Amino acid sequence: MKRRGLPLDGFLALDKPLGLTSTQALGRARRALGAAKAGHCGTLDPLATGVLVLAFGEATKLVDHVMDGAKRYRFGVRWGEARNTDDAEGAVVATSDHRPDRAAIEAALPRFLGTIDQVPPAFSAIKRDGQPAYARARAGEAVEMASRRVRIDRVALVEMPGRGRAVFEVDCGKGTYVRSLGRDLAQVLGTVGFIDELRRLKVGPFTIEKAFSLASLEAPGYTRAAFLQPVETALDDIPAVAVTGAQAEALRQGRAVQLPRAAPALSAMPPGRTIAVLADDRLIAMARVDADQIRPLRVLNRQA
Repeated sequence: MKRRGLPLDGFLALDKPLGLTSTQALGRARRALGAAKAGHCGTLDPLATGVLVLAFGEATKLVDHVMDGAKRYRFGVRWGEARNTDDAEGAVVATSDHRPDRAAIEAALPRFLGTIDQVPPAFSAIKRDGQPAYARARAGEAVEMASRRVRIDRVALVEMPGRGRAVFEVDCGKGTYVRSLGRDLAQVLGTVGFIDELRRLKVGPFTIEKAFSLASLEAPGYTRAAFLQPVETALDDIPAVAVTGAQAEALRQGRAVQLPRAAPALSAMPPGRTIAVLADDRLIAMARVDADQIRPLRVLNRQA
């Protein structure tokens, strides 16, 4: 069955509002643009705001790549209460009278830099025995979450609007839970805490400065071109190679082609590394380099 809507290709950085799920935000943006095909590049909780990258048309083939990009968040931690969800939505499960000062907070932050072990929140979408952990937690089960390795590149104290609260920024890799970071930071500081505000500022090359609100998408008199960023926007951190028209056609048909002589460095990359393949400055495929050949993984079929 043919999809209804326009065959739009590209990315949109949406400033997701408070209270909407990522799926609800995607649905409204898709209807506003009249797009036939769309997806989102990683979720934001309803209580979180900020950059939600939406992919339209052939850009949906790059969703996994965008999700792997580095993230930046601004978040607030309220000291003195622990919540079972590690955010403001949950029930209070512990309290503390201790409120850390600026010196203690700044001294503790380096402990969370680099590759660290982190236990995700029980109220998360991670599957446990085939079910999302949050479903089991909401049913009253005691959910044991396994520790996982995550990467944190920067975490900084931004402001302290009173002794009971602190605001931070963090640059982190895929799979990092900011709710867990706030919870664990409080524990290191000898208290308890929960995230009372979470705003995503960046996903890979997509930033809050270039994000649009749902209100602007749904307002009359817009042009779709004002909102959509090219498919190639997602490629700023990935090796790329240009091919001829004949090679591009072969790749579109699923056939491997010879690695261009002008790109010898690509043949020395680790096996399985993904690259972008361009023809006439347009992305035509995501591929891998196998010895001296380029083998297509995902082929884009865009209108000229």
